[in-house]
Amino acid sequence: MLASLYNGNAHVWNHETQQLVKTFEVCDLPVRAARFIPRKNWVVTGSDDMQIRVFNYNTLERAHSFEAHSDYVRCIAVHPAQPFILTSSDDMLIKLWNWDKQWACQQVFEGHTHYVMQIVINPKDNNTFASASLDRTVKVWQLGSSTPNFTLEGLDGTGHDKGINCVDYYHGGDKPYLISGADDRMVKIWDYQNKTCVQTLEGHTENIASVCFHPELPIILSGSEDGTVRIWHSGTYRLESSLNYGLERVWTIACLRGSNNVAIGYDEGSVMVKVGREEPAVSMDVSGGKIIWARHSEIQQANLKAMGDTEIKDGERLAVVVKDMGSCEIYPQTIAHNPNGRFVVVCGDGEYIIYTAMALRNKAFGSAQEFVWAQDSSEYAIRESSSIVKVFKNFKEKKWFRPESGAEGIFGGFLLGVKSSAGLALYDWDTLDLVRVIEIQPKAVYWSESGELVCIATQDSYFILRYDASAVVAARQAGTVSSVDGVEEAFDVLGEVNESVCTGLWVGDCFIYTNSVNRINYYVGGEIVTVSHLDRTMYLLGYVAKDNRLYLGDKELNIVSYSLLLSVLEYQTAVMRRDFETADRVLPTVPNQYRTRVAHFLEKQGFKQQALVISTDPEHRFELALQLGDLEVALSLAEDAGSTHKWRQLAELATSQGKLDLAQECLHNAQDFAGLLLLATSSGNAEMVRRLGESADSGGKNNVAFLSYLLLGDLEKCLEILIATDRIPEAAFFARTYLPSQISRVVKLWRESLTKVSAKAGQSLADPAQYDNLFPGLLDFLKTEQYLKSERQRSLPAGAFPNIPLNDDRKPIEEMKAAESSGRFTYVPPAQPEESDPEAAGSSSAKPEDKEELISFSSPSSVPPPVVSAAPQPQPQPKVQAPPAIQEPPEDEIDLDLDNLDLDDDDDNDDDPSTYNISDDDMLS
Repeated sequence: MLASLYNGNAHVWNHETQQLVKTFEVCDLPVRAARFIPRKNWVVTGSDDMQIRVFNYNTLERAHSFEAHSDYVRCIAVHPAQPFILTSSDDMLIKLWNWDKQWACQQVFEGHTHYVMQIVINPKDNNTFASASLDRTVKVWQLGSSTPNFTLEGLDGTGHDKGINCVDYYHGGDKPYLISGADDRMVKIWDYQNKTCVQTLEGHTENIASVCFHPELPIILSGSEDGTVRIWHSGTYRLESSLNYGLERVWTIACLRGSNNVAIGYDEGSVMVKVGREEPAVSMDVSGGKIIWARHSEIQQANLKAMGDTEIKDGERLAVVVKDMGSCEIYPQTIAHNPNGRFVVVCGDGEYIIYTAMALRNKAFGSAQEFVWAQDSSEYAIRESSSIVKVFKNFKEKKWFRPESGAEGIFGGFLLGVKSSAGLALYDWDTLDLVRVIEIQPKAVYWSESGELVCIATQDSYFILRYDASAVVAARQAGTVSSVDGVEEAFDVLGEVNESVCTGLWVGDCFIYTNSVNRINYYVGGEIVTVSHLDRTMYLLGYVAKDNRLYLGDKELNIVSYSLLLSVLEYQTAVMRRDFETADRVLPTVPNQYRTRVAHFLEKQGFKQQALVISTDPEHRFELALQLGDLEVALSLAEDAGSTHKWRQLAELATSQGKLDLAQECLHNAQDFAGLLLLATSSGNAEMVRRLGESADSGGKNNVAFLSYLLLGDLEKCLEILIATDRIPEAAFFARTYLPSQISRVVKLWRESLTKVSAKAGQSLADPAQYDNLFPGLLDFLKTEQYLKSERQRSLPAGAFPNIPLNDDRKPIEEMKAAESSGRFTYVPPAQPEESDPEAAGSSSAKPEDKEELISFSSPSSVPPPVVSAAPQPQPQPKVQAPPAIQEPPEDEIDLDLDNLDLDDDDDNDDDPSTYNISDDDMLS
């Protein structure tokens, strides 16, 4: 919405979100006119500095400007087809500008003797336009002629007494009318063919600033400086409504074509209102396949059967053949077929007319604000006023009554609904006895064909209720019907959905509806299924069961269709009624592509086993199998899918059911090493732990592999994993703790690795093979390692666990010494390599098993060789008892203060006998 302001600015608003989109400054003086030119992405403005300015809408850059008049610019009109704009001014001139010719002035229209306030192009003839002037005349002009075709001034006294401010054309093709508003507070309707005033509308108390015929609805809008907008019926000229929003004077009114939106500009702001009904006057006879609608006062019919076997695609506009049935005496606001399709009622202008659907012959008529059909095709009700409701049968009045709380609206169907401030009151059609009062403000009420289900739609949500007719009969027989609330047990609430219903209908127990976000949904058994997304607002017309198609129409009366299988709806209806025999009979007629949708519905109703059988979606079937604990089906689906996630889910299910073999298989397939480790350790399966370690090692899962081998007591393999993963420092400490026989080998690797970073740091590492005096008790450690090795290779039954002491309670060195003293253990020293043998010296070409033998403290006959690692093996070093510069004391006299030992390589503490400094020469030797 474009608004030009008195302060010289222009604003562009998004009227749907009420957000200011753009604002730009035009000049320092009032901007009295502004127009969009959509095909050029322009905004054109006219202001009191006599300039016309053209702005690019997207960038807000000024594309062009020029002085158009010698006085204030009052109005701009854009030609709908040609590159023209018309401007009018206080200089009493109208000018035609051509933007394709650098905004050249192609024509000047002279004839008015006062300010030209407004110009409007004839929508039925783009070559003519009308102008309103303060000289009290309306002139009609033709492009190409500088003089007016004729002038409307009412010389016989029927014209305006004061200056005319506004003018507009009637948009329909049936009346050659103009409307004008003036400072005499009058609105006048002119027949410009006969050049006569046909009607004068009075009621405003100040000058009329704006008038217009609504392009879609039979209404006239007039705005005045008295602050009101009056709405008049364009056929009867009766005042329908008056709007006053307290924003001071009204200056302009604009209607959005194709909608019911009207924008009003005031002194203090702008307002957009929606007038009339958005929903078109249209109705469908489902049994006959005919659609009747109204275009203004003309009734037309489309026969869907005439389309024959034409292929229909979802959402495409149907090429229906339209037949004119005649003109209606009233302006139709609603059209509705009765349930059997024989009659159709047209309601509007406070009247109703019942026609035969075939030939549009008048069957009955009368005064009514609203009209509704009963479930019985021969019965209907009207709301005569806000307090009286009348019921007719076979076109004769049967009864009438005054609802206690009044009647703001009525609803047809299985029961007669009356809306009031107290809520919704439902009455029996035959007796008009109160059935139930529901404290709700409904927008619409939809009954199923059986009368068992009803949907009550409010502004923001809808409720599905079940009607219990037997409870009502029982209450009447027992005399317990409340005169205020009716029968409390008459309805049970089945569901509430926070969604706004635009239009709806029932098929069986399925409620199909369109919502406020342009979707077609249906509700069945608490589940909402989306049929399709719409690109614009559509209104449900009906469902043709034999075609399995749902028909809808839009405001322009374009008809579209969507496929919706009756077999699916029937199956869901049968399940809802717990009629499983019928459901089983209908199921074979449901195509495979719809089976999964049905399965989801069954799952929501709690029938998961049946859903598993019906569903064709592997993902859905797998989820159902898990929920049902069906391992066989789940295993088959997991094998087909090969999904890691599915194997993990299945492993969890198998574990919960105690199927540990299957759980192990699933975890292996999922490569879930952590899960396998948990399963293996909790079940005490050593072989499984071993296989897990091998799989994890080959799969690069080093943490799991390390932990697996550690649990098995395979310390050599743990060490090799640390070396292979370049965790040399950790490997050194691991060897120092568990495998003292491997310390020299790992220290050499550590030294080689560390030397690449810092030579000094690498040289600072001490090897126990060279400096055994720095590692007191090393021999005991070696013996203990050999003693414990046979123990960790021994398997014990689980029943022995209570008799095995905890590691924290054991003293392995003392155990070794006790075993050695008792003769149960004999230490076998490692074989010493001959230095003269080049192979024994550990050349780089030595075989892995040769190198392993050199550093092993166990005889080959008693302990199998450890697993050979891919990491480089250290060359064996001759054992040195002490650094060359130091005379070694007897072994039993070694008493080193390890806490105060300083491994610095300086010689500053020679005087301190507790400090021994390793020199670079010593390290190199």
